[in-house]
Amino acid sequence: NPLIRYAGEVGWTYLSPEEALDRRRGITSPVLDSVLIRELQRLNPGLVDSLRAEELAHRIARVRPTIEGNFDAWQYLKGLKTVFVPEEKRERNVRLLDLDDPTRNAFHVTDELLFSNGTPPDIRTDVTFFINGLPVIVVETKAATELEGLAEALDDLRYYHEKGPELLALAQLQALTHLVAFHYGATWNFSRKGLFQWRDTQAVDFETVVKTFTAPNRVLRLLTDYVLFVRRNDELTKTVLRPHQMRAAERCLARALDPSRRRGLVWHTQGSGKTYTMIVVARLLMADPGLDNPTVLLLIDRTELETQLSGVLESVGLGQGTIARSKRHLRRLLAADHRGLIVSMIHKFD
Repeated sequence: NPLIRYAGEVGWTYLSPEEALDRRRGITSPVLDSVLIRELQRLNPGLVDSLRAEELAHRIARVRPTIEGNFDAWQYLKGLKTVFVPEEKRERNVRLLDLDDPTRNAFHVTDELLFSNGTPPDIRTDVTFFINGLPVIVVETKAATELEGLAEALDDLRYYHEKGPELLALAQLQALTHLVAFHYGATWNFSRKGLFQWRDTQAVDFETVVKTFTAPNRVLRLLTDYVLFVRRNDELTKTVLRPHQMRAAERCLARALDPSRRRGLVWHTQGSGKTYTMIVVARLLMADPGLDNPTVLLLIDRTELETQLSGVLESVGLGQGTIARSKRHLRRLLAADHRGLIVSMIHKFD
């Protein structure tokens, strides 16, 4: 109850289980159908009419119940998926989120969400957050008095993936809490190491922890900028950045956009996720219109990282980048004002 109350105070509209069901087409629907169909039309005027919105909502709600389907759902959230427009005889990107004005999205939260895929047993999530009718965060709550509460909550989340994968194919984040601590992670990542305690510079009590994590602007950033799908050896894995990585990425971007500043330093310890921080910073820099298609140089210190990094870059949508083959090649690229991503060994700066 405090979790839902605090979320409501920062902008989420509470729906009782009955009200949420009214917006769904029964317990077998993982989305708030009426909300999703309405928002698809509003966000895509002239492109998505009521009939096309119905078709799109059905397609989105029926992504594959696997991590691959979860990746498809994330691409829908990012606006990377398209719909064919017969009138124009071409594909057009579909928007599911308004990232320019976060207040123009529909934020709902409900508790005791009952979901069935038609095969018993059904699942009942403790708290579920929806944006524009799509489930984005599933939260499992335990009593503070339960000594093994967090471990049991993680087991419950694993169970939901097994028994209700159609719902979890859409949700991008999972969280668990027992009032004392609040942990979050990426769905379809079942490792205990994939769960991180939410820490904010202001967060000193449960209310502040919840409000800083569920703030609509923060959730939109988490979903679109800080979730990473990485494909290695044909296996898709998923993670989400930790609080210190997000702070580093946001400060790097702010520093790059400040014309009065020339440099910045982010200090990471071993095992704190330097590679993912670098990749997200590169993605943010290259996507920001204020930087006018910049040159981004990623420096590494071991040859085996070149191959590893190029694969990760491609899997997160940055292409392979241009690998500087020699000092002369690097000089040529920079002298020619090459825009985009350059990967170089630091030794080329001897």
